[in-house]
Amino acid sequence: MAYYLDKIFLLLFLFTLGIPTKSDNMTDIEALFAMKNEIIDPFDSLITWNESVPLCQWSGVVCGTRNQRVIELNLLDHKLAGVLSPFVGNLSFLIRLDIGNNTISGNIPPELGRLTRLRHLYLQNNSFYGEIPVNLSFCSNLVELWAYKNNLVGVLPRELGLLTKLKYFDFSYNKLIGEIPKSYGNFSSLLEMYLLDNDLEGKIPDEFGKLKSLEIFDADFNRLSGRIPSSLYNLTSLKVIDVSFNQLEGTLPRDLGINLPNLECLSISENQFSGSLPYSLFNLTGLAYLFVGKNDLGGRVPRFDKLHNLIILSMDNNQFDNDLTLMSSLTNATNLNSLYLQNNAFGGTFHEFFSNLSSNLAFVDLSSNQFSGHIPIDIGKFVNLEELRLSGNQLTGIIPSTIGKLYKLRYLHLSQNRISGSIPFSIANLSLLTELNLDHNNLRGRIPSNVAKCQSLLYLNLNQNNLIGSIPKEICLISSLVVLNLSSNNLTGALPKEIDSLKILLSLDVSLNNLNGEIPSALGSCVTIVNLTMKRNLFRGIIPSTFSSLKSLQVLDLSRNKLSGMVPKYLEGFALHFLNLSFNDFEGALPQRGIFENSNVDSFVGNPRICGGVPGLKLPNCNFSHSKKMNFKLVILVIIGILGLVVMVCAFFFYRFERSKRTFPSLDNNLNQLIAMSYQSILKVTNGFSTSNLIGVGSYGYVYKGILETDGKHVAIKVLNLLQYGAIKSFIAECDALRNVRHRNLVKLLTACSGVDYRGNEFKALVYEFMANGSLEDWLHPDKSRPNFQPRRLGFLQRMNIAIDVASAIHYLHNDCQISIVHCDLKPSNILLDNELVAHVGDFGLARFLHLTDETTCRIQTSSSTFKGSIGYIAPEYGMGSEASMQGDVYSFGIILLEMLTGKRPTDDMFGGDLSLHDFVRNAMPDGALEIVDPLLNFEEEEISRERSQIPRFMRRQKMVEGLISLFGVGIDCSMYDSSKRKNMKEVVRELCSIRDSLVGCTI
Repeated sequence: MAYYLDKIFLLLFLFTLGIPTKSDNMTDIEALFAMKNEIIDPFDSLITWNESVPLCQWSGVVCGTRNQRVIELNLLDHKLAGVLSPFVGNLSFLIRLDIGNNTISGNIPPELGRLTRLRHLYLQNNSFYGEIPVNLSFCSNLVELWAYKNNLVGVLPRELGLLTKLKYFDFSYNKLIGEIPKSYGNFSSLLEMYLLDNDLEGKIPDEFGKLKSLEIFDADFNRLSGRIPSSLYNLTSLKVIDVSFNQLEGTLPRDLGINLPNLECLSISENQFSGSLPYSLFNLTGLAYLFVGKNDLGGRVPRFDKLHNLIILSMDNNQFDNDLTLMSSLTNATNLNSLYLQNNAFGGTFHEFFSNLSSNLAFVDLSSNQFSGHIPIDIGKFVNLEELRLSGNQLTGIIPSTIGKLYKLRYLHLSQNRISGSIPFSIANLSLLTELNLDHNNLRGRIPSNVAKCQSLLYLNLNQNNLIGSIPKEICLISSLVVLNLSSNNLTGALPKEIDSLKILLSLDVSLNNLNGEIPSALGSCVTIVNLTMKRNLFRGIIPSTFSSLKSLQVLDLSRNKLSGMVPKYLEGFALHFLNLSFNDFEGALPQRGIFENSNVDSFVGNPRICGGVPGLKLPNCNFSHSKKMNFKLVILVIIGILGLVVMVCAFFFYRFERSKRTFPSLDNNLNQLIAMSYQSILKVTNGFSTSNLIGVGSYGYVYKGILETDGKHVAIKVLNLLQYGAIKSFIAECDALRNVRHRNLVKLLTACSGVDYRGNEFKALVYEFMANGSLEDWLHPDKSRPNFQPRRLGFLQRMNIAIDVASAIHYLHNDCQISIVHCDLKPSNILLDNELVAHVGDFGLARFLHLTDETTCRIQTSSSTFKGSIGYIAPEYGMGSEASMQGDVYSFGIILLEMLTGKRPTDDMFGGDLSLHDFVRNAMPDGALEIVDPLLNFEEEEISRERSQIPRFMRRQKMVEGLISLFGVGIDCSMYDSSKRKNMKEVVRELCSIRDSLVGCTI
């Protein structure tokens, strides 16, 4: 106690030196003016804070009736930025301060400690950083202290234990460390304490047993250890205990339900608790949420008869065992929404209890238990079901057609049971279905062709059944499919040639069937495929030459078919992890590099006509003596061909040299087809190139907005500054690049203008679709000095969608154009956003065709004035004279992705010398991901939370964090300094889609 008294006397002495002596409200006016000077107010919320308006009429200001002093300052959700001025400490009569839900940063001013009358302090959802000021302990009348969702660091000050009147205490979602102070047991009036999502450690203080009024204790997502103190279990007022995702251990007390009669939520998931659940817990009639998953709990579970108000029951991944009597007792829980019992040893007859459960059920996971029986025919009454996971049980019977009434269903997992009958046609009614797993059952009959109506389907697994007939071509119309597994059935016929519609397919397994015919060359269009397994069928013919496009392949198994011809040499260049071509009829020399270097003979056995290969395979030598004469003729033809090629190249260079002598390059006939607007039209649309129409300035000219008279379409018009060296080349390059490309994520070039102005000077302009939401640069780094500035935030999933849009566009340019195009100048200002925040890549002034070798080739040299790439986004090898390449674009994309996630430019002052944005992120992974993420991201409040609000918060949070770390990983891999170690854009699109799918589904 002496320790606290010393601090009190010292600080009181210091405060008295700065206490204002003015008796009227001029002190408050001066304080508020000083605060206003430190605040950024883009929406003029504080416009009334001026001398012409009486103080008590100022926005957010409430005065006392007697002395007209400020007693309340309410600035909640005013979109303010800047810092909180220390002059706030001069508002000595202040009772309530609410600045929540803004973007105010800086330190929490210690001067708040002067406000001894303060009762309500709201600092939540801002960007405050630094440590919690000890001086807050002098706000002795404080009742509410809300500071969640900031960037506060350091420890929880033990001095705050002096705030004995405190009822609400929330420092969640910060970066606090250390132990919870024992002095917080002095919060004798406390009702709610929130410390979740920090990095706190140590034990929960035994002194918390003195908090006799405590109703909510939430400290999940920390590193707390030890046992929950017995004193906490004796707080009869407790309604919520949430300590999930910590390192706590021990057993739950037998009298828990007796001592905590008001408990509504018990959440201890992801800890190390052991023993059994106390019987007294199941006498709590008010219990609504019970989360005990992923512990070491076991034994028999008491009946649920008295838990009428249960909404979510999560007991997954333990060692519980019970029979039907337990499950049937759940029928009294009429509000039950979520039931997670997976990975236990529960048993009983499924259909006898499930039909009686609440029709409010939305999420059910009973997989990996010992349930028997069948799926009840009245399953269709559960119209709110979104997830039904029953895999790994002992279910029999058929899949009833009434399952087609579950219109909200997104996940249906019935694998590893003994279900028979056919796949019901009513499956086609499940239009939201993303995963259908029916593998390892006894299903018969044909695959219904109307399954193609499930256009959201990502995973279709029918492996290990007794299905017959051919593969319906309609399956190939489900363009969203990522995994298709039809293996181990009795399917016949050919593989549908429509397979090329599955553009984002990652895995195809049709092995162990009776499929025949040739492998369709259309399969070569599935360029994202990683796993291709077709073993034990009757396929014949050669491996299609189109397989050379499947550069993402890691697993290729074509064994035990009737394939023939040569083993393709291009397989040497694939990053294959597994290859099996055994028991076919291949012939000729076996390649020797890549996967062939380390393969064993089992991968090629059963092909008596192959030869060569690496010595370790011990294959017979290849005999080519019979073809020596043919080889000699071939050599002669090759020499003649080379000489002809040399002549053609020389002629080509001579032509280019002559053409370069002209003052300006001219447009070719194809480009002339774009020219459809006159100078007069451009002049009219831009209001005479009015500054009010000017929306941007680029390297080679100015960008204006306008409205076309013909159709009223909003457009953006780039007017080239032809005095700028390289402008005309930029004009031609952009026309050439965009005239034949069509992709939803590329800026559309509508038309162009090439003529002369009123003075007879050459004039050139390009007309694009107008993007209403500006550039990505505007969103990530807004210019706050602009007139009418309005702060805007991009959420986590919005940024992820933009990343996928940009990656898809670059993938298209690199791989799907007739001639591959390299952009050469990717950066946030060249990524434009439409009304729906869909990203469009633009500015192709530096774009290059990879096959060109003349002056339009993008050869980067540090001394060259022809290259105008942007510092920070240029690939390192360009600085050493390397030519433009796809890998250069990949590097730029990686830097943009890291910039989107951190909010930091690659050219920020903190980067230089030995530290780059790439290194900054890589050094923080994975534990520091949340420390470097853009503070404006606020991904806790993302769309996934709204769409899946019934999923426990900690589960949603964990998925979002995992997705964030995965995104950082993609950015790091793309921005590697060694270009050979970077991913290609096919891999990038696939990975980004997979990350988004793990959160909300990906259907691009």
